[in-house]
Amino acid sequence: MKTKIGLLYGGKSAEHEVSMQTAMAVLKALDLEKFEIHPLYISKDGQWNKGPQLTGPVTSVKELEFSNKEALPPTALAPAMFQTAKEEKSSFDVIFPLLHGPNGEDGTVQGLLELLNLPYVGNGVLSSSAGMDKVIMKNIFAQAGLPQVKYVWFIRSEWEKDKEEAYQKVESELGYPCFVKPANLGSSVGISKCTNRAELETAFAEAFKFDRKIIIEEGVVAREIEAGVLGNDHPECSVAGEIVPKKDFYDYKAKYQDGETALIIPAEITESEYSELKEMAIRAFKALDCSGLVRADFFLTREGKWYINEVNTMPGFTPFSMFPLLWKHTGVEYPQLIERLVNLAIERHTEKQNIKYTME
Repeated sequence: MKTKIGLLYGGKSAEHEVSMQTAMAVLKALDLEKFEIHPLYISKDGQWNKGPQLTGPVTSVKELEFSNKEALPPTALAPAMFQTAKEEKSSFDVIFPLLHGPNGEDGTVQGLLELLNLPYVGNGVLSSSAGMDKVIMKNIFAQAGLPQVKYVWFIRSEWEKDKEEAYQKVESELGYPCFVKPANLGSSVGISKCTNRAELETAFAEAFKFDRKIIIEEGVVAREIEAGVLGNDHPECSVAGEIVPKKDFYDYKAKYQDGETALIIPAEITESEYSELKEMAIRAFKALDCSGLVRADFFLTREGKWYINEVNTMPGFTPFSMFPLLWKHTGVEYPQLIERLVNLAIERHTEKQNIKYTME
């Protein structure tokens, strides 16, 4: 009996194209002998579209951009909940959300799937939303005792009220260089490195195009080391990998377009350094109550000091992506990784069905 998967991708997000690339990569890895695949495409304007069941390989992104005459209501994912008992049940065994950024990775879709009582791959509502908002995430990490670089944050209305005060706060508390980022976006969209006031002013305006809240982080001279975490209640950590960008930092273009970066796997770190990294990655995973998968990103200074930068609760599966490469070097090939994620989703959903929701 094949497992019926609803592959959810696209999305109303600046990371729409990233999601499309991820969907292509996952489809190539899924075993059609084991899985029945149904594509669920969300267009850039937010319309849900269901494509025909996939029975063979997909060769281009265009093949995944379906446009139904009528928008698919999200409730159609679990029709049995909204139909009479006489009507055919055609729900999915599991939903695989391959959505990045707002309206996909931030807990919104996860909340919908929880309401529909459907198993889904990846993190739940709380961990997704907390992991998406860099300010909330860093506050939780601070509470968990995880070392981080200094940071400040602003909402747009505060900045518009007194821009000079905002810039002065950054300069007095962080100094230069610093990095300005939208608080609720991934894939390095809207991020700028600043070395002076003029660049800072431009960076604020750019980041606020993508979010109402931005975060500014202290720049440190450090190596960028990442690790993958996989599991539910008993997570495992992959080998470490290092990102060596040819530019100032690992931006969107370097990640997804020109490949202007080197990935070193495994990273050249000592056993002691890896042991510390592993402990921090799993502690971060548990602090956010994660499930399924995360990629944990760290800085390692010349003095051997670790700082956690962030976690990504839905890392990409593109040809340039670190997460699947880390697990490949750990001994888990890409198709196996997909299967493990599906099994973890079903495991977590099954456990939730044992929760008591009444006083009887």
